[in-house]
Amino acid sequence: MGLSAEAKSTLIRDYRRSDGDTGSVEVQVALLTTRINELTDHFRTHRKDHASRRGLLKMVGKRSSMLKYLSASDRERYRDLIGRLGLRK
Repeated sequence: MGLSAEAKSTLIRDYRRSDGDTGSVEVQVALLTTRINELTDHFRTHRKDHASRRGLLKMVGKRSSMLKYLSASDRERYRDLIGRLGLRK
């Protein structure tokens, strides 16, 4: 259910701020968003998978707090990121 290594490296390459950047807020939020979208599709067929649903809720909370941090620290990067990811905020 996790991301493949190729998909993960593609996401990191697309959202990194500089060469060698793998831990910036943009990269972390992009990875979380991809995992959240995959789990959302999973729940369309497996409605009673409550253990994974708990993990999904934890990921959504983590992404929310990262976006809140980015919004407070650099508003322009925040707007750019949610625009690129298609998030409604």
